[in-house]
Amino acid sequence: MGHPHQSDGILPLPVLQDNIIWIWVRGRRAVVVDPAVAGAVIDWLKTRGLELTAILQTHHHADHIGGTPELLQHWPSAAVIAAAADLERIPFQTMSVGQGSQFTLLEQPVVVIDVKAHTRAHLAFVLPRGCSPQQPTPVLFCGDTLFGAGCGRLFEGSAEDLHRALERLADLGDETSVCCAHEYTESNLRWAHALQPDDRAIAARLQWVTDLRSRGALSLPSTMGEERRTNLFMRAESAQEVGRLRRHKDSWRG
Repeated sequence: MGHPHQSDGILPLPVLQDNIIWIWVRGRRAVVVDPAVAGAVIDWLKTRGLELTAILQTHHHADHIGGTPELLQHWPSAAVIAAAADLERIPFQTMSVGQGSQFTLLEQPVVVIDVKAHTRAHLAFVLPRGCSPQQPTPVLFCGDTLFGAGCGRLFEGSAEDLHRALERLADLGDETSVCCAHEYTESNLRWAHALQPDDRAIAARLQWVTDLRSRGALSLPSTMGEERRTNLFMRAESAQEVGRLRRHKDSWRG
């Protein structure tokens, strides 16, 4: 029985209410980022005849690591790459990394950035040369640190941590694909538009995203250029401003 043709690239798998599991495919191999659940991933990979090579974990929350133990039952040789600082909370990791770590997956380089803020041990993974020679545009897997037009809540870190994390991400080029773990773009833009009603870039993006979502399409990945233009947290010039925005967003009911 033949398998459906599967093109290489990075593909979103929406699960639960608003989680997105990113699956990086090259040939017959796949890397999964933050598998919230296992069943949907197993079906997706098996339908396409793919072998799971590695799992990237940005942080320890259940809606990011929940599917990993069951995936490892199906693909026991898959590497689990996670923060050395979170070994207690991600005990099944097989490769422990931190700020500046570099390794190779699917023949492509991967660089680790420490972006702790949402949690005290949160990583982002960057593919500086993209997911394949045919698709060399850089890719960022940022978990819950950066969202479309927003950022993650500060559960364990400070506004200073978040500002530092966003500054590290801001070093990435405008063309970098931003693959975050939740589809929150529309509500984030509604908040930003309420704060900055005269900002044309935010208004235009809100209109575009609202239309996409009304048709059931995803607003992600976005790009680092888009986030620089329309994400108030990326535009903030100080930790104090980041903290003020985060507190406002936390209590905003729209």
